[in-house]
Amino acid sequence: MLSRDYTSNGMNQELRKCQNCKAGFIIEPEDFLFYEKIKVPPPTWCPECRLIRRYLFRNERLLFRRKDDATGKEIFSMIPPQDGITVYNHDYWWSDKWDPMQYGRDYDFSRSFFEQWRELYRAMPQYSNSILNLVKSEYCGNAGHSKNCYLCFAVDHMEDSAYCTRSSGIKDSFDLQESTLSELCHEGIMIDESYRAFFSVDCESCTDIWFSKSLVGCTNCFGCVNLRNKSYYIFNKPHTKETYAEKLKEFDLLSRVSLEKLRIKAQELWLRLPVKYMHGMRSVNSSGEHIQDSKNAKLSYFIHGCENIKFCQMLHETDDSYDYFSWGDPASQIYESTICGYECDKLKFCVECWPNVMDMEYCFSCHSSSNLFGCVGLRKKQYCILNKQYAKEDYEKLVLKIKKHMDEMPYISRIKNQESGIKEIIYKYGEFFPSEFSIFAYNETPAQDFFPLTREEAEKRGYSWRDTKKREYKATMEASSLPDKITEVNDSIIKEVITCSGCKGPYRFIPMEYSFYKKMNLPLPQFCPECRFQNRKKFVNPPKYWKRKCQCAGIVSDNKIYKNTAEHPAYSKTKHCPNEFDTSYALDKPDIVYCEACYNSELL
Repeated sequence: MLSRDYTSNGMNQELRKCQNCKAGFIIEPEDFLFYEKIKVPPPTWCPECRLIRRYLFRNERLLFRRKDDATGKEIFSMIPPQDGITVYNHDYWWSDKWDPMQYGRDYDFSRSFFEQWRELYRAMPQYSNSILNLVKSEYCGNAGHSKNCYLCFAVDHMEDSAYCTRSSGIKDSFDLQESTLSELCHEGIMIDESYRAFFSVDCESCTDIWFSKSLVGCTNCFGCVNLRNKSYYIFNKPHTKETYAEKLKEFDLLSRVSLEKLRIKAQELWLRLPVKYMHGMRSVNSSGEHIQDSKNAKLSYFIHGCENIKFCQMLHETDDSYDYFSWGDPASQIYESTICGYECDKLKFCVECWPNVMDMEYCFSCHSSSNLFGCVGLRKKQYCILNKQYAKEDYEKLVLKIKKHMDEMPYISRIKNQESGIKEIIYKYGEFFPSEFSIFAYNETPAQDFFPLTREEAEKRGYSWRDTKKREYKATMEASSLPDKITEVNDSIIKEVITCSGCKGPYRFIPMEYSFYKKMNLPLPQFCPECRFQNRKKFVNPPKYWKRKCQCAGIVSDNKIYKNTAEHPAYSKTKHCPNEFDTSYALDKPDIVYCEACYNSELL
């Protein structure tokens, strides 16, 4: 429902109904101004449905074995083999041995634009993997400028690391998510500019920390939460340097059994202390989750160094953009696009377009180009429509005619929805690509990571689902048989095929990984990399937001679990904090959620 009614520059806040989920959503005056500025109609889908629709065009973490259609050899690819799409290996696709322009075609005004674009999209060869400047990192995907990495996805500037996702600037580290500029770390989420951080969450500029959460500028801390610039703390209690070392020796950190008990104790402490309604630092007038060094970043997620953005996710150095998922570095005036970056400007409804691209609409996998409309796979081109070349004046006139035609003859998507029968969605100019155009199934995309569904649930909503048959490997040992300490393991372990204690699937320890555990004196994990990823996910809030009130009741938290340690200057001890906010902490989560003022008052 409408929360308020006001006018800005003659534009009112409006409540509209989502074409897809039928829920109401609000378009603010500031949103109308942005849409007017970039000359697009207001959206007909709610922000969450728009986000999921963009997610469906990205396979982020899966590699498939399939045939390279250029050489006939078996390769690893981000494109599933079942779909009938032509796929070239990376080097061949980027070579001059084939011409994307040969797939060009005239625009047909007797058919809808989206129908014609889909035919071009499915006819065009795609590259096997979205990678740039990788060295000895052939088992990585959506990756750039990395060396000696293994199964790292959505990463940049990585070295000697494995099993990392959505991270950059990482060295000699394993099992990290959404982390930056860190070294010798293991099992962490949102670990930034840190060294030797283990089993920790949301820590910045820290060294030698274990099982800790929400620390900044800390060293030698164990099982701590909400500390700032502290050293030698254990479960939030101060120690001398000597007693700290003695205590850690008593903990027996070499033992997996001991570490599991300490993990449980630390995470119980995490839940007893308040969390700030939004992870983030050094940001102004911003809302969402994990926002750093940004200004006017609204309802956005995992944002670094951005300004004047809204409904965006996983961006660096981006400004003046809406509904933009993944990349930046830098980018400006991007709308309803995904996986575009490295100097891009004025893009609408684009996917996988990089680097140095500008003034493009409805383009897929176009590079170092400008002034394209409805193109696929072009490189260093200008003034093309459906991969056909035009003179500048002809291009501009035809683009205007096509946009008008898109409104007059829209594409109508008729998806069988088990919940409501046939669902019809109208796609005019201003809509992102229809969900069913994606070559990926729902469970192959980030949509499944952040908005998980069962197969039955996905199919009821009209999404596709695909179960890929995996190669059979004969296990040689159970994970439960792994020695308790790394000192009890010899080099022969890298030859073993181990049955995961979670999914019961096979996994192995690669030499680089085994060496890391030996160097760090860490026990071998009993879960495969995918199960470890899934276990970490519970500490990652989705890009979805709820209206909530601060849970500080003056002296204690609403649930009576946490007693405040300081007086909060904004109100009396006998009064409940009046602050409200948008937060990614769902109403049913057990965390004690405080506003920024109350949270900061409780920091040690």
